Amino acid sequence: MDEIEALSSIYGEDWCVVDEDEKIYCIKINDCLDQPKWTLCLQVILPPGYPTAEPPIYQLNAPWLRGQDYMELANTLEEIYVQNLGESILYLWVEKIREVLIEKAQSSDPEPDIKKTSEEVDEGDGDDFLLDYQPIQEDPIKMLN
Repeated sequence: MDEIEALSSIYGEDWCVVDEDEKIYCIKINDCLDQPKWTLCLQVILPPGYPTAEPPIYQLNAPWLRGQDYMELANTLEEIYVQNLGESILYLWVEKIREVLIEKAQSSDPEPDIKKTSEEVDEGDGDDFLLDYQPIQEDPIKMLN
């Protein structure tokens, strides 16, 4: 409870109690700029054994967060948990996510296309990808650059 009170105090309006009884919380995290480009919502469920015996159950929500970006961030959060076994880690998670968003904002990554909803983005996924697939004819490294 002390951790939840501290997080609520630190993050203010960005911290949200979804369900107090079930210990479900959500925090909106952005890149700290005046006009944030990168925003992510971290939803956590604190199981009865948290923090001493069980990690938080979490979900990362952002329309732009998929594939490799998602896996890297998820792996980073799990590393933080393993390095801090038995300790409260939500603050560390939030600040690590903020750090990643700031790095994205400062890098050459284009802004996320927030005009598309996740439903619209997912709508075209599926068999179309297989039909559009063509083997790469050129040097794969050059194509990636």
